[in-house]
Amino acid sequence: MDLLNTLVDKGLRRETPTREEALAVLATSDDELLDVVAAAGKVRRQWFGRRVKLNYLVNLKSGLCPEDCSYCSQRLGSKAGILKYTWLKPEEASEAAAAGVAGGAKRVCLVASGRGPTDRDIDRVSQTIETIKEQNEGVEVCACLGLLSAGQAERLRDAGADAYNHNLNTSEATYGEITTTHTYADRVDTVHQAQAAGLSACSGLIAGMGESDEDLVDVVFSLRELDPDSVPVNFLIPFEGTPLAKEWNLTPQRCLRILAMVRFVCPDVEVRIAGGREVHLRSQQPLALHLANSIFLGDYLTSEGQAGQADLDMIKDAGFEVEGAGTTTLPTHRADALAAAVSGAGCGTKAAAPAGGGCGSHTEAGGGCGSHAGAGGGCGPCGGHAPAPAEEAAPSPRTDLVTVRRRGAGTDLAPNA
Repeated sequence: MDLLNTLVDKGLRRETPTREEALAVLATSDDELLDVVAAAGKVRRQWFGRRVKLNYLVNLKSGLCPEDCSYCSQRLGSKAGILKYTWLKPEEASEAAAAGVAGGAKRVCLVASGRGPTDRDIDRVSQTIETIKEQNEGVEVCACLGLLSAGQAERLRDAGADAYNHNLNTSEATYGEITTTHTYADRVDTVHQAQAAGLSACSGLIAGMGESDEDLVDVVFSLRELDPDSVPVNFLIPFEGTPLAKEWNLTPQRCLRILAMVRFVCPDVEVRIAGGREVHLRSQQPLALHLANSIFLGDYLTSEGQAGQADLDMIKDAGFEVEGAGTTTLPTHRADALAAAVSGAGCGTKAAAPAGGGCGSHTEAGGGCGSHAGAGGGCGPCGGHAPAPAEEAAPSPRTDLVTVRRRGAGTDLAPNA
């Protein structure tokens, strides 16, 4: 296909595709799907080889959230029967993190429900970060605490945090359908604060709420402009007891097309398959490794994932390898730009980019839970958008694949790692 040849050429040069090209990827037929995966796989291998980065979630504080994000099992008014507990102690969090590291995780993601941290919360999380770093040599730590206030990103950086996650989730035009308690602009501001402090920015999206192709392309192009180092792609887990419990709009084929589109638009960024991969990709998960270079190991925030050993077996059987602790995840040009930002932390500048800018490279500098994969992984839009492409029949709900997490952090049971 001329379209795929063009997209591969652009991806290898870190050039931005057009919106029309991105939309065309989402509109490809099932007969063309393997060609799409193969093409995006060339771009993935150019920048990340056959490495797969493993990330491990630790839910520091579960439920009890005052935000009303429509997708989320931890939202205000949620009837989902999830675990609810207040802050884990630093030693408890470190013990949970160690299980993930032992399973091969290179990055530990510390997540807490809520609108955003108080200064006391930052003190608490800082102690947790320091404890984890002391007890797990070489581990990366990403914090995900919601909307940040002035100076909080710098304090997390000083405590040893490497990254900060806060997802955009959907287009600015439709963001008001998610929640009434914070805005799209609040989210963008938090990502900018993390970048200005020298933290590696992690920001992504969530798919599966009945959104249109245009919505998906809008948010991915916004992410390219925002230029995070990693982009988690979440697929809604429709929890009973949430407003989106009946939103079963994804097939494995559509998930693969979405991941391919993200890879083409953000060719040299760490694309992570986050919440919902087991529920919606199912037996096609190995194919998705040709598109994304990062996954979560084991369980999510409030739902269970497949066994950690199954993740490791899948990676090996598909011909990929787990990225080692001594390997730099990002391509050299992005890693160098991040290092420059860290060394000049506070100025918020990044290295100049070649033509194309966006996720392909850094550019010259001139609310809510914001979570990683959890109830649906990140905050996502509520329903009411256009339906999925006509060639895909509505999938049957697979509620048997949605299991509330009852083990690991906040329980007396061993974690899944």
